[in-house]
Amino acid sequence: MSIERIVLAFAGFMIMLTLALGMPGSPIFHHEYWLLFTAFVGLNLFQSAFTGFCPLALILKRMGKKPGVAF
Repeated sequence: MSIERIVLAFAGFMIMLTLALGMPGSPIFHHEYWLLFTAFVGLNLFQSAFTGFCPLALILKRMGKKPGVAF
């Protein structure tokens, strides 16, 4: 699995998890502040589309994962 796919899968998972933790109607609701983390993940995805900088991609490169074209 390439770095891009891992980053996208991780971001998607974190968005879904933090939405479930932050929405009052959710069965695993914890607190509304989890929605701030959702916004952080979305903002990080947005900026990495323009800059090519992604902290998770750097970590995955150091772990020896195969880079793709974007990172």
